[in-house]
Parts: sequence; structure tokens; C-alpha cells
Amino acid sequence: MDPVRTRTVLGQVQPRRTQAYDGELGAAVARAQDGDEAAFAVAYRIVQPGPLGYLRGLVGDDAEDVASDAWLEIARDLGRFKGDGSGFRGWTSTIARHRALDHLRRQRVRPRAGGTEQDVLDLPGRHSTHEEALESLSTERALELVRGLPRDQAEAVLLRVVVGLDGPAAARVLGKRPGAVRTAAHRGLKRLARQLCVAGEADKGVTNEASSTLGDSK
Repeated sequence: MDPVRTRTVLGQVQPRRTQAYDGELGAAVARAQDGDEAAFAVAYRIVQPGPLGYLRGLVGDDAEDVASDAWLEIARDLGRFKGDGSGFRGWTSTIARHRALDHLRRQRVRPRAGGTEQDVLDLPGRHSTHEEALESLSTERALELVRGLPRDQAEAVLLRVVVGLDGPAAARVLGKRPGAVRTAAHRGLKRLARQLCVAGEADKGVTNEASSTLGDSK
């Protein structure tokens, strides 16, 4: 199993790798707050893939437009930010989320209802690890599946896996307890695993049937 492949599937960024850039990011943000435009560009390049993947999971094809609105606000309010690189990722994700929710309200899209306890009871056991759930997916397919999750699970998965935030940081973005976010992310990833398992079994059945037909024709 390729851990880099597993972690980059949903959104071009790998949480551990992203966190490794936090020192560079924090320094760039500090210089940007002092008026260094080149430093702001560095911060943008480091941060942008995460929020963009997050927004794609929330608003689909409108993600680029919503991201542009979010970065305008980020640039405008940069002087008000206080914190390190990790904090900046959380802060930008919060702004991106607010702009996404505003966009959805304008589009009159209603959030999906949260999952029920029966959803949890129906989740698969073996063969449903997070890595197996994500390993074979393209980014586009993965985000399509994530958009089908209950909203709380989708956002938790996107913030943890795509943006690379830890539990407390993701909880601050969502205004929830860290335990609730961890649970939602876990349930969401297991639902993805179940969907992949079902799809894999269906593909296997088609392949077996085709093989049998070919064998009979010989």
C-alpha cells in the first residue's frame, strides 16, 4: 500500500506533508502581514490546494469562484490574523466554509440531514479501513462520493483528509467538539469504504460473468 497515494487521493495534499510546511507557512504569513506581497503568494501556494479541495466537496463546480471570494476576504483581513502556520490553515478554512455556506444559501441548496444510528450499524467491518476506502479513487471520483455523505461527515472528512487539519482545528472550523468531528470523519470514511466495497463486488461480478461467457464460447 502506498501511503502517499492514500493520503493524496482526496485533495492533492497529504496531512503530514502539509503540516511539515507549517513553519514555512507561518513565516510567510508574518512577512505578508508586514506588506511582503511575494510572501503572501508563498502562503497562497502552500494553503490553496486544501481549501479548494474542501470547497469542491461542498459546492462542486463552483469551488473556484467561492475560493476567489474567500481569498479576497483573507487578503483584506490578513492583518487581523494571529497565530502560526497551522492556525492560518484553520483560519482560511473557516473563511472558505463561510463563503461556501453563503453560496449554498444563495443557491437555495438545503444541507443534507445527518445520518441515523442505523447508518452506523450498517457500516462494514473488515476490508473497510480508511486506506482501502481511498486508495483507488481519483480526486474527482472521491469528491463526488464525499458530496453524497451527510453534511457533518462530508465536512469532517474534507477538513481532516483534504485540508489536513487535526481534530481540534477541524472542530474550531465547524464549531463542534473534537470528539464529534473525529466520530463524523470516522463514520464518513467507513461509508466511503462500504461504497467502494459494493462497487468492487459489482465490478468483480461483471468480470466473472464475462469470463464465464468467454469460456463457454471457446
